[in-house]
Amino acid sequence: MSSRMRTAFSFGANRWDVTHRFETSWLLSPWALFACRALISLYIFTTLFFIIGYTCANESLGGCADVRRSFSFFTVLTYWGLGFYFLVSAVHTGSYALTGRTLLNHHSINTLLTTTNGGGGGGDSHGLPVSPLRRVLQALHSLLYTTVVTLPFLVTIVYWAVLYRAPWFALPFDAWHNVSQHALNSVFAAFEVVVARTEPMPCVHLLWLILILLGYLAVAYITVATQGWYTYSFLNYRAVHGRGYVAAYIFGIAVGVVMVFLVVYGLIWLRRWLTEEKLGMRGKLAAANTTTTATTATPTPHQQHDLEANAESNKAVR
Repeated sequence: MSSRMRTAFSFGANRWDVTHRFETSWLLSPWALFACRALISLYIFTTLFFIIGYTCANESLGGCADVRRSFSFFTVLTYWGLGFYFLVSAVHTGSYALTGRTLLNHHSINTLLTTTNGGGGGGDSHGLPVSPLRRVLQALHSLLYTTVVTLPFLVTIVYWAVLYRAPWFALPFDAWHNVSQHALNSVFAAFEVVVARTEPMPCVHLLWLILILLGYLAVAYITVATQGWYTYSFLNYRAVHGRGYVAAYIFGIAVGVVMVFLVVYGLIWLRRWLTEEKLGMRGKLAAANTTTTATTATPTPHQQHDLEANAESNKAVR
């Protein structure tokens, strides 16, 4: 394997998220971004727990047995993922707004991780040594962001184009929770695409998205083997009149996630080019900043461009 290929699959050795792109917006202040992310997370978890409670309390909706079955659905799993992403991102954004650095960049936590895991090379956005565990957490956060801005769109497209059948839902509860999980999920994903200052996703994440879909396919057929029912009708070869049609559906969804990834990648690139290069809106940074040395500080908007230009020239191949 070439060194460029090994670099693409490594956790990286350069400074990560130098100017806090995951915690800032070109449009909103850090506190406003924190509030939006926290409110979205609150709505998602309120929706999930209300669905659980209301369904368990009404046997006509399937009761608690239906709730247990719901954890086999890709829609539900991705909605939980959305909720946890917005919760974690709200915590990091709030920490950055308050102190000028994210939670894992606080000196006490960094010292604990570095001591526990033996330290590591390079440094973070404040020049602190980076432990192997922190590298893993940073990589996982980046991958979680990629899933959040791609998979909800795939869920929405597949549901309304393939699974939904008219007429509209008879019960307001059914209408609300389906709109929440199959329409608002994409609204929340679009918020992260448009409002945040994130860079286009690493191309290697496309491989991980395919692996996630394959992992879910295994879960779906384990459900069939252990419980005797299909999570989605297009996975049932009897319902679609042949295994070839099932393979075609699976291949189509794989192509779909590739197309969604490419479109989102282009939209994020376009947003960054338009807001930063054309409009000069390089981000609203936190006023507060806590540093471990007198020489490390959150860059001002004017310093930011030079800092990122240097980071761009040294970052790993994506």
